[in-house]
Amino acid sequence: MKIVSSAKMSEKHQLNLKTKYPMVQFFFFDDIAGAEEELKTADVLITYGEDLTAEVIEQSKDLKWIQVISAGINKMPFTKLMEKNILVTNAKGIHYKPMSEYTMGVILQLVRKTNEIYKNQLAHHWDRTIRVAEVNGTTLGVVGLGSIGQGIVEKAKAFDMRVIGMNTDGRPVDHVEKVYRPSQLKELLAESDYVVVIVPLTDKTYHLIGKEELQAMKNTAYLINIARGEVVDEEALVDALKSNQIAGAVLDVFSEEPLPAEHPFWSLENCIITPHLSGRSPKYMERALEIFVYNLDQYLDKKIDQMLNRVELSKGY
Repeated sequence: MKIVSSAKMSEKHQLNLKTKYPMVQFFFFDDIAGAEEELKTADVLITYGEDLTAEVIEQSKDLKWIQVISAGINKMPFTKLMEKNILVTNAKGIHYKPMSEYTMGVILQLVRKTNEIYKNQLAHHWDRTIRVAEVNGTTLGVVGLGSIGQGIVEKAKAFDMRVIGMNTDGRPVDHVEKVYRPSQLKELLAESDYVVVIVPLTDKTYHLIGKEELQAMKNTAYLINIARGEVVDEEALVDALKSNQIAGAVLDVFSEEPLPAEHPFWSLENCIITPHLSGRSPKYMERALEIFVYNLDQYLDKKIDQMLNRVELSKGY
């Protein structure tokens, strides 16, 4: 078996894989450009999922399985993958700890006014009139109750927040007071003091949060987007922030990355920007490869149905 990786990983991780599977040929590269030649005869590809094109897949004549070591797969050539009947698995579930910590961190940042306090520190200005608040008793609306969403729910409950949420069919979820269906999204938005968006990007979720949804939110509420930039209508959000239609936003993802220097988000006082790092962790690769190793064991034993995180290509997640 020949396995090619276009996902840059340390020599330590490479050696661990080679040692554990001496019967497998591994070829490690830092990007897809370096991997293309070996990929033409590879059985398996390890990738971050953002570097594949239909042309690369077409040239990979022997490719049978792709392990994406991230959760987001929206940039993959689904039509070509379905045409060639290639199995795709992802690393869903590895982000829930860092991304739930990020979410609570930025909520506390908003509540305790740490940005304003730090600006005063830089100016050597002592000001005890800054009005801080508490998250205790406030309502968090979690739009997307997958593994990351559920991790956020657990941490929010530890801060005594009231949690409501939305999933595809309104089915109950532990520790969530009320679960809404997508058709009830505006009801969730109207109740929430903080809205965190964590859904996969699909045709159905493109601009899920648009002008009407922002209008449904409280003018004291904050929007936190850790999904994909295109899930939010960014033009409508700029207008909502400029007019103080909502209190503010925390954005970790954008429709164009890096965010262009001239984009209005940069200069809005009520917008906090982070450079797509909510899922970053020193344990990222370790956790992703745990899933790959488990899946490779199943694959070698021909237990395909027991592999983790098999992607439904027709749905895009």
